[in-house]
Amino acid sequence: MSDLYKLPLFPLETVLFPGMVLPLHIFEPRYRLMIGRCVAENKPFGVTLIREGREVGGPATPFDVGTTAYVTHYERLDDGRMNIQAVGYQRFRIHNLLQEKPYLEAMVEDFPIEGIDQPGVDTLVAQLRPMLSEYLAVLASASDVEETFNEIPDDGMALAYFLSILVPFPMKDKQKILEASDLQAMLAIGQELLKREMVLLDHMIRLGYPNQDTSTFFSPN
Repeated sequence: MSDLYKLPLFPLETVLFPGMVLPLHIFEPRYRLMIGRCVAENKPFGVTLIREGREVGGPATPFDVGTTAYVTHYERLDDGRMNIQAVGYQRFRIHNLLQEKPYLEAMVEDFPIEGIDQPGVDTLVAQLRPMLSEYLAVLASASDVEETFNEIPDDGMALAYFLSILVPFPMKDKQKILEASDLQAMLAIGQELLKREMVLLDHMIRLGYPNQDTSTFFSPN
């Protein structure tokens, strides 16, 4: 087990992946306090998907695995509210929750992704890249919008994150990817989810819904 450390938590109805940009409007006093301290001390906070509870107002129980985030842009408004931009940094696993401050904290440990050099990773990358390219091209055509994504990564970890961020999987499915024990498992889960999304997209098009906002036909994010 790696060393434990205390981390302030921001439970949200979204899954943050390393490298993902997260804009937030901070208005609750507890989170204004938390983010203010993180900015002043140049320390991260942890973003976790809510397992039970609410994002605003009440308590929330988070999933055990989340991603640390650093504030990269900070704007304080006249009434004390804040607009921030944060970027995901690395995975962590919660060991126990703490209720010592107005906001939630936890004792956590880093949860690095293992198995980067497993032989099955290259095979999954080779299978996933053309699948994802086809899916995004069909999605763009059905939505009548130009493709705006960059070249699909050929690095296994970058591809796992790229897929998870870009494809509108339900949040609990994204959480499964984030929690995977190693890179091969992350890619395998992502591949199965992408197959399902491709079937849904094909079905939607066959029902006669081209040139509409196809995001409305997927589970909400």
